[in-house]
Amino acid sequence: MIAVLFAPPLMAAQDPAREQSRSIVMTQYGIVATSQAVASQAGAAVLAKGGSAVDAAIAANAALGVIEPMMNGVGGDLFAVVYDAKTKHLYGLNSGGWAPKNLTVDALKAKGLTKMRPIDQLTVPGTVAGWDALHGRWGKLSLAQDVAPAIALATHGIGVTETDADNWNTYGTPFHSNPEFAKVFLPEGKAPVAGQLFNNPELAKTLGRIGDHGRDGFYKGETAAAILKLEGELGGFMEADDLAEFKPEWVDPVSTTYHGWTIYELPPNGQGIAALSMLNIMEQFPIKEWGHNSQRSLHVEIEAKKLAYADLQRYVGDPKATHIPTKELISKELAVKRAKLITDKAACTVMPSDLQEQLSHLSSDTTYLSVVDRDGNEVSLIQSNAGAFGGGLVAPGTGFALQNRGGGFTLQPDRPNTLRPRTRPLHTIIPGFMEKGDRRIAFGIMGGFNQAQAHAQFVSNVVDFDMNIQAALESSRFTKRDFPGCGVWVENGVAPDVVAALRAQGHEVTVWPRYFQSMGRGNAVEVNEGSPVHYGATDPRADGEAVPEQMPF
Repeated sequence: MIAVLFAPPLMAAQDPAREQSRSIVMTQYGIVATSQAVASQAGAAVLAKGGSAVDAAIAANAALGVIEPMMNGVGGDLFAVVYDAKTKHLYGLNSGGWAPKNLTVDALKAKGLTKMRPIDQLTVPGTVAGWDALHGRWGKLSLAQDVAPAIALATHGIGVTETDADNWNTYGTPFHSNPEFAKVFLPEGKAPVAGQLFNNPELAKTLGRIGDHGRDGFYKGETAAAILKLEGELGGFMEADDLAEFKPEWVDPVSTTYHGWTIYELPPNGQGIAALSMLNIMEQFPIKEWGHNSQRSLHVEIEAKKLAYADLQRYVGDPKATHIPTKELISKELAVKRAKLITDKAACTVMPSDLQEQLSHLSSDTTYLSVVDRDGNEVSLIQSNAGAFGGGLVAPGTGFALQNRGGGFTLQPDRPNTLRPRTRPLHTIIPGFMEKGDRRIAFGIMGGFNQAQAHAQFVSNVVDFDMNIQAALESSRFTKRDFPGCGVWVENGVAPDVVAALRAQGHEVTVWPRYFQSMGRGNAVEVNEGSPVHYGATDPRADGEAVPEQMPF
């Protein structure tokens, strides 16, 4: 008897192979892309109920505040770009909160303070005012319906994900001595582990007040009283009218072109103009010809980052308090001049050395989400506590951490970013948008001062290297998290010979594992008017998914 050996068929030469780990999500209905699958599901459920892209964005953002409270929540700020498919117009919203009217450098000095305490770093949280403004313009469902999924999650519990468990332990444990923080976020005295159920009934009540009363359910009444009580106990400067009188600002996005695409960011007080400046400088070089993540391409991009961020730090603050030459900073003429400063060697002294102290308070703890609805309306929304869990302050009975965004101010006098009453600090969080012809992409990549440089890399991936939005998010990135010096981080996907060549040029390269969270966590949605479907993508550096709206059945 002859034995017959069975072996699996050899892979045919024509079998598909690719670099990206997953496919783009496609549907003729809406898509919600966030860093947490359950939050994406919450937004998609609201779309299925007939909600708009804005309704879904609010629902997903509220859910993210339950699921990843170290990164975002109603205690933080919010920025958004909205594309209205009916009017074919792009709108920008800056809902970054201001400093209390009585908080000044001199007021701190009068208390014998030479630096800001956590309570002084608390600027008015802008998120809820941002929700209210967006909902008033584009909401189809009630605000109560929008926050209902988050209330259910906070009431019944969420399964803590792997990434969040790591972040919870790293960033939450240091606040264990704060009784109110520990009561809410450290059940049984420790951070929840992956797979543990976590619920937050106090946050559910806070969200319920917002759903019932809109912005007045947060900036007035029980929640506001709790924040002001904490301010009083800790000797802070915030008063009732600082909360009640805060309003977000509708702004026109600013833009530049990059090889035929138009790239949009929000104007200062954010860092978005650094992404545009960086792209303008990159456009002076044949990056497409040199190749993706080649030594020459990466060298130019890293040097362009340094030059763009030098101008960012020199000129950006609150435009209501100081003149900011935005038009000049994102001009092609300036880019030509700046590009000529790039040599074959890494420049280590582009940033003034006295800026490091100013930047040390700004962390990278943020969430970004993007949404498209069945009508082709798109939302690019970013929201943050500033530092992880903000400054670790929780007003009794509210269930959320308060941001420490005021740590982004400098106390040095007469700077664009100097602390002044009711001004906003230089902000790191930026939503992005890009379009060419019939293609429109709402995108963003979170991560403190990583964001502008990550935006530029994403745009280059799409424009120079014809990547789809999923591949563009997954592609290996670099980040320079500090400002002076020649240090730069790259992911393991950058070729070893490229790393060696960069080091030979003077770059002090640190190689991190692939899909390193500090490179930022991004999401994107795309509409192509020549296609019947919409597209969604999400970053493998987080626990998210791009979840499509369930079609009626």
